[in-house]
Amino acid sequence: MMYQPKGGIAQMNQMWNHPLQCSHQFKHLDQSLYWIHASHLCSFYKLFFSKSLMQTIVGHTNVYGTKCGDKICKRWFFISLKDFMSFIALVIYMGLFKCSSLKDYWSESQYFSMAFPIKVMSYRNFLRESTAFHLSNTSEDEKNEKKKGTSGYDKLDKIQLLYQTIREACRKYFHPFQNITIDERMVTSQDRAEFKECLTSKSASRGYKLFALSDCTTGYMWDCLIHDGKPSASQNGGLGYDSVMALVDENFLGKGYKLFVDKFYTSPVLFRDLLHKNIWACGPVWANRTGFPQTSVKKLSRNAPRGTIRWIRENELLFVEWNDAREVQMCSTFHKASGEDTVQRKVKDKDGNRNPVDIPIPDAVLDYKRIMGPVDPSSRITAHYRMLHKPKKWYQCFFYHFLDIAVENAFILHQLVTKERNQNVLTRKDFLETLVEELTEIGSGTYFAPVSSSPSPSSNASRSTPFSSPYSDNTGVLHRPKHISEDRTIGRRRCKHCHLKTPIVCVTCNVSLCFQPTRDCFNEWHDLQIV
Repeated sequence: MMYQPKGGIAQMNQMWNHPLQCSHQFKHLDQSLYWIHASHLCSFYKLFFSKSLMQTIVGHTNVYGTKCGDKICKRWFFISLKDFMSFIALVIYMGLFKCSSLKDYWSESQYFSMAFPIKVMSYRNFLRESTAFHLSNTSEDEKNEKKKGTSGYDKLDKIQLLYQTIREACRKYFHPFQNITIDERMVTSQDRAEFKECLTSKSASRGYKLFALSDCTTGYMWDCLIHDGKPSASQNGGLGYDSVMALVDENFLGKGYKLFVDKFYTSPVLFRDLLHKNIWACGPVWANRTGFPQTSVKKLSRNAPRGTIRWIRENELLFVEWNDAREVQMCSTFHKASGEDTVQRKVKDKDGNRNPVDIPIPDAVLDYKRIMGPVDPSSRITAHYRMLHKPKKWYQCFFYHFLDIAVENAFILHQLVTKERNQNVLTRKDFLETLVEELTEIGSGTYFAPVSSSPSPSSNASRSTPFSSPYSDNTGVLHRPKHISEDRTIGRRRCKHCHLKTPIVCVTCNVSLCFQPTRDCFNEWHDLQIV
């Protein structure tokens, strides 16, 4: 059954049946990836969580820990880059091996203890880091809080650096194939924030809404958008319209894509506007959605046999109604009005027996099931922290979610690169296990001092991480320690950092600094100078 309000149906099918041509030749992988050795899995992870990003987080964490140490622990001890990488490794490890509680990973039981976590970090240190890690400058946070209630207030200020860094990295190293999708995610948290919402279909608890654009072929998350609670900018489009138009940016993405979305996003207005950008779209649609044809000509009856199809063409839009177990409505800008394909269903005969029967199925429904069936980007997120360690701060929840995205995208890039080289591809479990091992073995032992405050000399006594030498700052200048005299008891001077006596001087700066395993002022003072 078909309804054709305008133009000849054969002419319309001919228009929308041509092969789709993209506006440019796709180079899906960035050329820099081919220089990465396939066995160095941490290199794929560091494409998203770079060393400079982790150093910045360590610096902000030390500032926050120094300022709010009394609320976190009795006394704050500065963490290093190696400490932070070990913390991330344990978080990934907890997603691989599940325990009933967080303390069980450090259990001392003779039969049920786990050997790996205690070798990496103590339970107290893990809990301290997970409570205190901070993603932004505390002084900038205070300035932003004073702007609350004004147009200059940034609700995402505490995650802005991590948010933008992850987005840029995801877009840089991979370009999607032709089929893409946008899905809704909910980042749950115990914290209270003004842009917290509830997503009934995804989670019973309230959280923060995030829209993710993913590649249907690989599952790679290419871009994301956090909804900060502001009302829709468009008059008739709504939140779904705004999120799609913001993510499907032809300046970054290009043209010639096929976008598959669910009912939340599908609307005639959105699909027409996407077509003007040379981007095709397909998805199920509510029959009461604004713009859906309300004609009753050849309308499907309630008792219509299974497999009955009704097509409605309105210029560039094709609406499909198909009777399966229930009535299905679809909207598409690149499918033709055809029911040549079939699908097998069990249908009751006159005797009441259910027998397999081949029934017609529209191309739009068949393509949607084929493309979107195996794709569920939300289920690929490990969600380890939701079970055992629920952060009370909303920005920490986003950190864990972005960490999951980085690990998942790193695994996908590893798969693509190894396939290009005709090498053996690791399973996801083997990839994560190897990544955890590499994260706990690499990383500098240098301590990164607070960005805006100096460390107290008393906090140096409990360090277990070895100091590094010589020191090279971010400008490439090499700083070398040297004894003032041949006898370490003669000619000692006051340390520039802690003001205690020291026999060491920096040859480059001509500054006296302590250089001992328990008092490494040499590296700490130079860190403060380059921040």
